[in-house]
Amino acid sequence: MAEIPTHLPGDTQADVDPDLEPAAPSDHAPAVVGGPFATARRSPVGVAWPVLAIISAGGVAGALARYGLTAAFPHTTEEFAWATFGINASGCLLIGVLMVLVTDVWPTRRLLRPFLGTGVLGGYTTFSTHIVDIQQLLAAGAARTALAYLAGTLLTALAAVYTGTTLARWAVARIHHHGKIR
Repeated sequence: MAEIPTHLPGDTQADVDPDLEPAAPSDHAPAVVGGPFATARRSPVGVAWPVLAIISAGGVAGALARYGLTAAFPHTTEEFAWATFGINASGCLLIGVLMVLVTDVWPTRRLLRPFLGTGVLGGYTTFSTHIVDIQQLLAAGAARTALAYLAGTLLTALAAVYTGTTLARWAVARIHHHGKIR
């Protein structure tokens, strides 16, 4: 029999992004939300200006890199969008590497994940453009190309995250074994 969750998202401190620090309890926040399934709620998280600033700076850098690549490798609405495909695949590979580094190597660097993950790689990868490209391919009558692009991007993105994670774990273990990581 499946285990029934004991809380809803947002009900426990474990659901708070570890890069954000909870604000002090607020007098104006309700302690309980009404309704037949009422649960106790904690106070809302305060605005973390340093985190928002670092995400914004990273997002600008990632978006500029994406723009440069799409400008360097343009495509028509009837063609496979190789630039967007490559951006999403490489971004997913780097996300896999980053997650290993921020959890296993540098877990105490609070602004690293928001800057590189949410900011740079969030601004760099572009799955919304991927969907627009598919819509344009379908509108241009290139259904086979649209299907290949859809499936190819999703499968490649998943494989890239797995590959990045696997390679990063291997590299970290190898470096730890030789005692050269700081």
